[in-house]
Amino acid sequence: MEYADLVHEIILEHVRRKLSKDYKEIGINKAGEKKVEYKGHYPDMVLGNHGMILAILEVETAESITEKRAERWKTFSDLGVKLILMVPKDMKVKTTDLLWAKGLMGKVSIGTYEIAVTMP
Repeated sequence: MEYADLVHEIILEHVRRKLSKDYKEIGINKAGEKKVEYKGHYPDMVLGNHGMILAILEVETAESITEKRAERWKTFSDLGVKLILMVPKDMKVKTTDLLWAKGLMGKVSIGTYEIAVTMP
């Protein structure tokens, strides 16, 4: 497993645990999986309560934040539920610029993450 894939999976699991307080139905598509579908698409995470889908979430790594990926965000943002992007903290500006360029800034919520190792 490549480093970016490993980071993606770790963040996905951490976010799942954190959001499990707010969403009782959480479906996850790990890298390459197509287990949980929403309107013909397979986002990283589908969030719902009481049988109703409320949001979809995508975890991005520094390598995955591109123009091409922004097209995928546009598709997801048009599905009628909230789109949440989880991006590395130092990539928030680049992500925001891409969202503005695609006219998506008002349709997408951005969360950030960072991995820190502190040695004594």
